[in-house]
Amino acid sequence: GVAISTYAKYCYNKLQKAALTGAKKGLKKPNIEEIRHAKNAVFNPSMFGSSLQDIVAMQKERYPDRQLPWVQTRLSEEVLALNGDQTEGIFRVPGDIDEVNALKLQVDQWKIPTGLEDPHVPASLLKLWYRELEEPLIPHDFYEQCISHYENPEAAIAVVHSLPRINRMVLCYLIRFLQVFVQPANVAVTKMDVNNLAMVMAPNCLRCQSDDPRVIFENTRKEMSFIRVLIQHLDTSFMEGVL
Repeated sequence: GVAISTYAKYCYNKLQKAALTGAKKGLKKPNIEEIRHAKNAVFNPSMFGSSLQDIVAMQKERYPDRQLPWVQTRLSEEVLALNGDQTEGIFRVPGDIDEVNALKLQVDQWKIPTGLEDPHVPASLLKLWYRELEEPLIPHDFYEQCISHYENPEAAIAVVHSLPRINRMVLCYLIRFLQVFVQPANVAVTKMDVNNLAMVMAPNCLRCQSDDPRVIFENTRKEMSFIRVLIQHLDTSFMEGVL
């Protein structure tokens, strides 16, 4: 007894999002579990493509004491558990798309399956989660400040501390996570130095709203520099032990 308009609104929103970000990619046809999950998605919102506020609300009953999204911390932990910090090309090399899609389905059921072997799979899904947030991790209202202060550590850090609390916490957790990977001993193996990490992560944190290719091109460099400055200079020690 669900109104057709409920499904129509949900499908319309999904189509709008697909028009902006592109359709889900995969080599295989959807399996029965994926179809069942899609049918129920209107009643069980996904942790992908939602706002940070909605994601925290979703987990309130299950994880009432968590300050950070479970999906963020759990996938990050899985990358490290699979020795992602000792894996060449981590965050640059994509995981198998069908394995990533399968993991996404599991995560939306609050599960991380045992037996994962390739750290590129949770790493790819983690990037996807940041990229698909309804509003970018660094909200649009702060975008101009970021690209204005892309070479000024003090000003860049001030922008971070002016973010809404949930955005600030999630961003600081991400930066602390990336700071693990820029340790020289890890870079020697992963070949992912601070410049490479900033390049692959900046588009998942900041979204340029201009349609002008020249503006987009110029701002891409500034976005990367802003994230690089945070990785190098942001003190994230206060995040130790925070979940």
